[in-house]
Amino acid sequence: MNSYPLSQIVNITKDKLVGRGDILVNGFSTIENSSKTKITLVLSKKVISNRNISEDAIILTNEDLASNFPKNCKIISDNPKLSFALISRLFQESSSLTNLMPITGTNVLIGKNPIIGFGTVLEDNVSIGNNVIIDHNVIIHRGVKIGNNVRIGSGSVIGSEGFGNVLRSDKKWEHISHLGSVIINNNVSIGSNCSIDRGTIDNTIIYSNVIIDNQVHIAHNVTIGEGTAIAAKVGIAGSCNIGKRNMIGGMVGIVDHINTADDVIISATSTVNKDLKEPGTYTGIMPISKHSEWKRIALWITKLDKISKFINFKNI
Repeated sequence: MNSYPLSQIVNITKDKLVGRGDILVNGFSTIENSSKTKITLVLSKKVISNRNISEDAIILTNEDLASNFPKNCKIISDNPKLSFALISRLFQESSSLTNLMPITGTNVLIGKNPIIGFGTVLEDNVSIGNNVIIDHNVIIHRGVKIGNNVRIGSGSVIGSEGFGNVLRSDKKWEHISHLGSVIINNNVSIGSNCSIDRGTIDNTIIYSNVIIDNQVHIAHNVTIGEGTAIAAKVGIAGSCNIGKRNMIGGMVGIVDHINTADDVIISATSTVNKDLKEPGTYTGIMPISKHSEWKRIALWITKLDKISKFINFKNI
């Protein structure tokens, strides 16, 4: 495992170092397993009060919490979680499975420095940019275009046929062939076992700097705005337009043809069945509402039993 002096680490994060810069660090540790060769991330005072932290531990924390560690070596950051992300890359083990030969169709273009895992299939006319990482058993269907610095997790399927069907007079379903494709812009991260369907006529588009967790389904003709984050098990139905910098919690369901504004936050497990036209936090299932409105609705729901008993009593 690689080791780095603390002075080199804080040079990467531009944080403040209190203590010796020549101490060699070889990774991170939890508070319970803190040591003098690893960094311990501390984000809350509650954690400090509930744990015994060794004075040998190297602490990564903010200015407000740093005074709780008078004898420790400290990295003091305005954004400790961001510093953690930057430092973590130093200790990530690189895969030996580099530049493998995927199964490819005709007219496939692959940019510089690809990393492609076992069992990956690239169909006809696929285009892949520079510095793209595609993990094992990924299927990239015909005509999909992927930008630079994209990562796609194992088992994901990009550009499959969407769920477009027409009910015939004999009550049988007729599938609609999907003639569009999928466009994934730069710096997008897609987790494992995700499905992103191709467009029916126009393309499904994932704009730059989008991050998508595992087991997410994005249907045909959806657009995902720049900088949006989507947590696990989200389902977005066809022809939705998701704004920029949205944050969509786990297990959210969004029905078809929904539009969301920029800077929208959707709480986990919510169902979105109407357009969200203003920035803000939204929560709920019947129907989805501004979070502040939903809290009032939820308060009344919890009182329904008492209200019904009162009404019954009055009617006696």
